Amino acid sequence: MKIALAQLNYHIGNFEANTQKIIQAIEQAKKQEADLIVFAELAICGYPPLDFLEFANFIDLCEHAVEQIASACENIACIIGAPIRNTDPKGKDLYNAAVFIEHKKIKATVCKALLPNYDIFDEYRYFEPAASTKLRCVDFMGFKIALTICEDLWNINNNPLYIKSPMDILIKEKPNLMINIAASPFSYKHHQERISVLENNCRKYQLPLFYVNQVGAQTEIIFDGRSLVFNNQGQLLDEMPCFTEAIQYYSLTIPALEERVLDADLIYVHPDKTKDLTLSSPEVRLLNTESDISLIHDALILGIRDYFMKSGFSKAILGLSGGVDSALVCTLASKALGPENVMAVLMPSEFSSDHSIKDALDLVENLGCKHEIIPIKEAVAAFDAMMTPLFNDLPFNIAEENIQSRCRAVTLMAMSNKFGYILLNASNKSELAVGYGTLYGDMAGAISVIGDIYKMQVYELCAYINRDQETIPKNILIKPPSAELRPGQKDSDSLPEYNILDQILFEYIELKKSPKAIISLGFDETLVYRILKLVNMAEFKRYQTPPILRVSPKAFGLGRRMPIVGKYLS
Repeated sequence: MKIALAQLNYHIGNFEANTQKIIQAIEQAKKQEADLIVFAELAICGYPPLDFLEFANFIDLCEHAVEQIASACENIACIIGAPIRNTDPKGKDLYNAAVFIEHKKIKATVCKALLPNYDIFDEYRYFEPAASTKLRCVDFMGFKIALTICEDLWNINNNPLYIKSPMDILIKEKPNLMINIAASPFSYKHHQERISVLENNCRKYQLPLFYVNQVGAQTEIIFDGRSLVFNNQGQLLDEMPCFTEAIQYYSLTIPALEERVLDADLIYVHPDKTKDLTLSSPEVRLLNTESDISLIHDALILGIRDYFMKSGFSKAILGLSGGVDSALVCTLASKALGPENVMAVLMPSEFSSDHSIKDALDLVENLGCKHEIIPIKEAVAAFDAMMTPLFNDLPFNIAEENIQSRCRAVTLMAMSNKFGYILLNASNKSELAVGYGTLYGDMAGAISVIGDIYKMQVYELCAYINRDQETIPKNILIKPPSAELRPGQKDSDSLPEYNILDQILFEYIELKKSPKAIISLGFDETLVYRILKLVNMAEFKRYQTPPILRVSPKAFGLGRRMPIVGKYLS
């Protein structure tokens, strides 16, 4: 049997485009004489469809798309993810299913049994979990396939989240191989965990595994692809490209069907090259050795590009201050969209330093993006004059600082409305965590590019970008961070040094440690409580931020849900 794994980029609710892409992949697989082509979880409609699933017409369109795809499955079989209706009046209205198509007909449907309901996932809101009595293997070409959907293979660790394991049921039918279709989002700590879980399944059940993930960004959620093939000993034999659409082919033969082994040639077909490997060789282990920073860099570029493409926009705008955050966002946007589609706006105030303006102009020259210089001094003065009767002789404070930031946001949004630009937000995760930002000012935007990147990671990303040549001017990277909203202002006036702040934030946000646990690591008690109080007090601001491109295990937004008015700090 020759299996094609199709790792594609889907668009939620765009049935015409998704169906066309899927059928094109089927036709390509036919030309390569594949017997079976496998697509990802909910490939029909895109993942996650969220409350679209509550519209009956949305499910009708899913069913129609499956019918169209089935009609293309002549001389090839197909496995594809789709929501299907639950005909039982009890339970939720839908299942998250894998549909097996052969000879232009749906021959079997396998429904997801384990529905994740943590972090960004909320599948139990929409789907009914498959009952154990309905779990069955799929028969094809003399092979018995244990077909599962994403989370169904994740109940194998020492602290099971679910009370049942689908593979414990399917293994009783003595399958020859496992196929798992997935929608597994990217985070820079997730891939090795993913590999470990899948390896453990192969070892436990003594079966080879074909794992198909999707690629692309759906607003804040980014999928890395990196579909995987393991032999029955849990050895990783192949890993498909990261953040790239691809179709790869694998020839599978089993000398004795009662022996659940994998002994075959692996055929990798790429538009530019072809290579052969041996699946039975224990020495073949194609692990992705790229660093976290390079992966984050590529993920953010994909996130920007897909957000614009799938939203129907092409041009971005952002405020360029001469600081490191906006410099990084401008650079990433220029890479993602092309510099000709990026407008960087310099908006100096009376507190802006000459070197900040020069640094911003040097960056613009290096990137080749568009730029405008629009001083905000007169706009700020007009607001100050308007508020003078009310403010009287009260001293200059955060109110006047925020007026400057909001004048910049008004300027950017005016250009956005007039010229069709989409505003990029350049706030980093450290600032968002402690509320160091201005609502309706520098926190404005349609998409937050680096809102899941701590300040020290910002510098790492800039160093990565500059690894071959200086794109981001050196002076931007060495000067002390400053919002430049008052004379001589530095971030360190309001916050601890970022190398300390980021460590404490990571322990609290990503690792969910208590203040006492963080203090036990050697951090100052007063500082820890001060920082964590700032985090909790800033929740109302984060509720009003743009969607944040997710690259970490715990991003603000969908994956971290906190009450605004809660008071809890143990």
